[in-house]
Amino acid sequence: MASRGSAGKGTGGKKKGAKVPGRPREIAPTAVTVLSTATGARLDLVGGADRDTAVRGVTLRAQDVRPGDLFAALPGASTHGARFADQAVAAGATAILTDSAGRAELARVLPPETAVAVLIHSNPRSVLGSVSARVYGNPSQRLKLIGITGTSGKTTTSYLVEAALLAAGHSVGLIGTVETRVNGVAQPSSLTTPEAPTLQALLASMLEDGVDVVVMEVSSHALSLGRVDGAHFAIGAFTNLSQDHLDFHHSMRAYFDAKAQLFAPASPVHAVRSVICVDDDWGRRMAEIARRPGEAPHMQPVTVSTGPTPAHWRAGESVPAPDGTTHTPIVEPEGRHELVIPLPGRYNVANGLLAVAVAHAAGVPVSTALEAVAKVSVPGRLQRVDLGQPFLALVDYAHKPGAVEAVLTTLRGQLGGTESSAGRLAVVLGAGGDRDAGKRPLMGAAAARGAELVVVTDDNPRSEDPAAIRAEVLAGARGVDEADRPPGAEPVREVGDRAAAIAEAIAWARPGDIVLVAGKGHETGQEINGVKHPFDDREVVAQALESVIGDASASTPAAEGDR
Repeated sequence: MASRGSAGKGTGGKKKGAKVPGRPREIAPTAVTVLSTATGARLDLVGGADRDTAVRGVTLRAQDVRPGDLFAALPGASTHGARFADQAVAAGATAILTDSAGRAELARVLPPETAVAVLIHSNPRSVLGSVSARVYGNPSQRLKLIGITGTSGKTTTSYLVEAALLAAGHSVGLIGTVETRVNGVAQPSSLTTPEAPTLQALLASMLEDGVDVVVMEVSSHALSLGRVDGAHFAIGAFTNLSQDHLDFHHSMRAYFDAKAQLFAPASPVHAVRSVICVDDDWGRRMAEIARRPGEAPHMQPVTVSTGPTPAHWRAGESVPAPDGTTHTPIVEPEGRHELVIPLPGRYNVANGLLAVAVAHAAGVPVSTALEAVAKVSVPGRLQRVDLGQPFLALVDYAHKPGAVEAVLTTLRGQLGGTESSAGRLAVVLGAGGDRDAGKRPLMGAAAARGAELVVVTDDNPRSEDPAAIRAEVLAGARGVDEADRPPGAEPVREVGDRAAAIAEAIAWARPGDIVLVAGKGHETGQEINGVKHPFDDREVVAQALESVIGDASASTPAAEGDR
């Protein structure tokens, strides 16, 4: 029989034993009647459950249930979560949140002796965020939560903001694509933004560990699916918008509208303050949406620009340095400074300027933020793999048309243009399966316009036929007119095996060239037919470089004294 507890009883201090990853040690019990009243869900008491049945956690996965949890049994694409309610109750769930269809399923799967409180809502996902926040004590209202959204640049901007906050003496949490950091302890992330129960538990855990500011990437999926419902954002930041995720949103307008939930004053998850890059039309539109007529100037959106658009924070002309950093004069309402970013490219200047503006909005002195961002390294973002080879090998996460075009334009600038004396550029890329198929030919075309050598390979094919995905990327790449390709460009190649494709590009390179391996960046696996195989582009590039360097050494005659 499932355990029950009274909402009036505390946990009585810290529990002994290891802390459950991602959950706080102490969780004050919440009575199901409180959750029912707060959400408008009908309360159905099964067996010996009563109105004081206590909840001390929330989860969507029956296998993750701990004693005292509320199990969210939501309808899915292929099955209903209520089918697993017996497992959840056996593990100690004291309450279940579901819809009427789920309630009918419970009558079939739960043992007759079950005692459990059932919360029935017409759209349980819509209240899951607020329920989770309530159970975990509304943690985002007790710390400063900064949300960063946009198509590209979320991860880089998040790392830069984190560095600035740490430099200012804050205890900082980071939640994002690459990893989750809890007071300096890194854990892998599977989603850019976790589901609502996981997010609220994680925020509560961070708060318990002394974190006072959390920086998190906020995806369009998270906003659309309610993963950040119940979160209180002190600051929201917007990077840019370009084609991605149209398999989910179906149109750029719908994609934009999802992002806009973080900024529109009428949205339940809107940020108190906004910092928005207005370099593209979408950013300028977002700034208009975020405006609050009649409110004080400090509550209006702060704008950032690296182009001709007027803004509160503006960047001048960038100068690349030999060490790979980019130096840019900037102007903000209180003065002039120099922004130094340890990454090339104007788009990274935009990320850096946005990060400094966000940090300033969070109370960090501009000088402190500038000094901090100059030293940041972002995993898988134009990350160098250097074994002493006479050319540059880079790994980057670019996996959408705009990002591919931007990074290749940046690297072309480093080479000195397309003159015959300049180095050449190679790119290895593919496209992910079960994702926006419309961007595949656009990515191929962007690669062909920007590089002398394009090697189309597999990314994460997932459940799709890898050859079919490659064919779509190849169609875009091979459809580019020769006049629009760099002088001396070679025919586009297809190499399905990603390791072999990387090796081929590395073997092609000669002194002064650049080889870019794009699409996966920091990822350490390749997903094929539901199985994630170990694969890290950085490691594979290093192996290919070792092979080339070894071959070169073997073919070089030894000096007379070494024979």
